[in-house]
Formats: sequence, structure tokens, C-alpha cells
Amino acid sequence: MTSSATIAMAPLESSRVRTPKHSPNGAEKHPHDQPLQIVWRNVVFMSLLHIGAVYGLFLLPHAHSYTTMWAIFLHYFSGVLGITAGAHRLWAHRTYKARLPLRVVMAVANSVAFQNHIHEWSRDHRCHHKYSETNADPHNASRGFFFSHCGWLLVRKHPDVIAKGKLLDLSDLTADPVVRFQKRYYLASVLLLCFTLPTAVPILAWRETLRNAFFIAVLSRYVITLNATWLVNSAAHLWGNRPYDRSIHPAENGLVSSMAGGEGWHNYHHTFPFDYATGELGWRINMTTVFIDVMAWTGLAYDLRRAPPSVVRARALRTGDGTWKVEHAY
Repeated sequence: MTSSATIAMAPLESSRVRTPKHSPNGAEKHPHDQPLQIVWRNVVFMSLLHIGAVYGLFLLPHAHSYTTMWAIFLHYFSGVLGITAGAHRLWAHRTYKARLPLRVVMAVANSVAFQNHIHEWSRDHRCHHKYSETNADPHNASRGFFFSHCGWLLVRKHPDVIAKGKLLDLSDLTADPVVRFQKRYYLASVLLLCFTLPTAVPILAWRETLRNAFFIAVLSRYVITLNATWLVNSAAHLWGNRPYDRSIHPAENGLVSSMAGGEGWHNYHHTFPFDYATGELGWRINMTTVFIDVMAWTGLAYDLRRAPPSVVRARALRTGDGTWKVEHAY
């Protein structure tokens, strides 16, 4: 989604992360063997979104306090329910099971988030895990911060992403009626839930201006949620300790975790992707885990999968960078 000279970044060179030429799954590791093809429509769209979002922030002092509260609510509703608890931990990884009412609410939240429908989001994420940091990884961090953050959305997908994505088993997604329904009516749901309702509620409920409602509750909120999600793909793959597996890029990043509902404990997540908490220490800066635990208490979530502490400890001592022993010294 620009020319390779504009977007491509130098591959990571870190003494702490070993990057072989090939992944165990056969995908190429070379980040520059395919010229980047810019999708200018996406460049223009993303640029306008971010300009509008910045303008919305300048409008905050002139807006009703309820409008700010509404935007914050939508940010966490769409981010925690729609992306982290829903598309990521439930549908992409199957780390727990959810009953129909909860799946419906999370599908609605996913449309509010507007980061691709559940089926596509989950497919790309499974490809990311299976072929991490290779050409088949949609947001390959070996291409640099900008590419893994948002540049991958501004260029056409690498052929390996498409080819390897077609080999994934997505039968569980196609079998879910909630996923099928959302995919079928995705555009309409996004127009209604991401743009129209967030604008209409402040206007009708507390007589907010159209300008403030749209730029704050829609554009600023949407762009902040986008960047919080993107930081998991970029910052959490570049900076932080690697207490569970020192040989991979994903790292433990508390700042990212605080912004993305608990998704920043990324070295743990890539080492134990089946764990619903995506972190060893449960509720530590992990709002999504709190939400799933509450849903489990109500009976709407069940069969939560967790890595046994003995397995985590053994793996950290065997393949970690040594920081696990420091954190668990007391």
C-alpha cells in the first residue's frame, strides 16, 4: 500500500535475535526480494484519517466532556472486545470458547474497530504466527518499524503471504455463523457501527456539534485504536526483554501492553500462543484477560486454556534471555 525506497526499512540486526535464512515452515526470510507496490488509495485514506484524528485532538477542549467519555468507551469496547478478546484470542488462536451472545457482542465490537472482518483478521494473524518474520508474515518486523506498524497496509501483500495464507486451515472460522454473517455484511456494519452511530449518539444525546462528534468520537478514537493495535506488530516485535525465547523477535513490552489491552507480553504470547491470557502473570497490565475472566465467571466464556507454570518455567530457563530468573527472584 509506496515505492520500496519510501517504505522499506533495513532488516533488524540484533545480537539477541537469531534470524535464519529460512523459517522452519519453509518461507523465505529475505525482506527485500520483492519490490513494494504502493496502493495509493490506502496511502491517501490513511493520511486523511491521521490528519482528521490530529484535528479531533485539537477540538477536545471545545467538546462536551461526554463526547470524550464516549470516545474512550468506544476505544476500549472496540479494542478489547473487538480485537484482543475477540478476533485475536478467541477466533485467531482459539484460546477459549465463547457462547453465542458473547460472540455476537464481540463481532459488533470488531466492526466498530474496523480492522478487517474477523475471518480475514484471523487468517492474517495465523499466517503471522506460522511464518513470523518471513516474507509470508503480513507485517514482517524484519522490514523495520514503519513497515510492521502500518506500512504493510500501504503496499500490496507479498506473494508469499497470499500463497501461504491459502494453505491455512480456516474451517473453524467458516463454520462459525457469527463470523460468516459479519463477513457478509461487513461494509454495512462498519458504516453503521464505526462511523454513523458514534457520530449520531453525541449529537442526539447531549447536543454535541457534528464537527466535534465526527472528528473526536470517530476519527481520533479510530486512529488511536488502530495505532494501539499496530504497536503490537511493531514495537512489541522490536523492543523489550525475551525471557521465554531469546531466538525470536517478539518481546515483553509493558508500555504496549498498557495501550493494547494486555497484548504487549509478546515474547510469552509467541512462545505459548494457545494461552488465553497471553502473559504469564495474568491480570498484570492485561485488561483483556480481566474481561475474559469475568466472562468465564458469568458462564459466557469457558474452556480457557493456560500454559502450566512448570512448563513456562522450564521453557524460560532453557531458551530465555535470563531476565525471567531476575523477575522471579523474589
